[in-house]
Amino acid sequence: MHRIKLTINGKAFEHEVDSRLLLVHYLREKGRLTGTHVGCDTGNCGACTVIFNGKAVKSCMILAVQANGAVITTIEGMAENGLHPIQESFMDKFAVQCGYCTPGMIMSAYGLLAENADPSDKEIREAIEGNLCMCTGYQQIIDAIGDAAKKLERTKP
Repeated sequence: MHRIKLTINGKAFEHEVDSRLLLVHYLREKGRLTGTHVGCDTGNCGACTVIFNGKAVKSCMILAVQANGAVITTIEGMAENGLHPIQESFMDKFAVQCGYCTPGMIMSAYGLLAENADPSDKEIREAIEGNLCMCTGYQQIIDAIGDAAKKLERTKP
């Protein structure tokens, strides 16, 4: 067992964890943050994507012990007063079907837009290439991320 301390959505967490516990399971079980979905535990689907020290990562590919000292944002931590503009854009552009991939897609978009305020469609496609969606066909998601970039640009002071 290992004691870890980390910050999730601005809140401090500290727990004893098994060496083999994946971060995605830590978030869901210890943090009670079930918006981070478990789709594969092999890094293939992207449903578990979170922001880890400023970068979009698949939390099923990181051990909880590796997150010691990390700052993590999950889908639950995005919105402070109502929906985040990325979440709004996913709704506005009908980029949500069954919803299973949506949190991971939104977190990948969040990571992209934090680094690139005006991505091209090609850059958006590259940013979400590790996220699988079986329902939308991706075009609505690409449109939503482009729309979110415009909304975020308008909200800058």
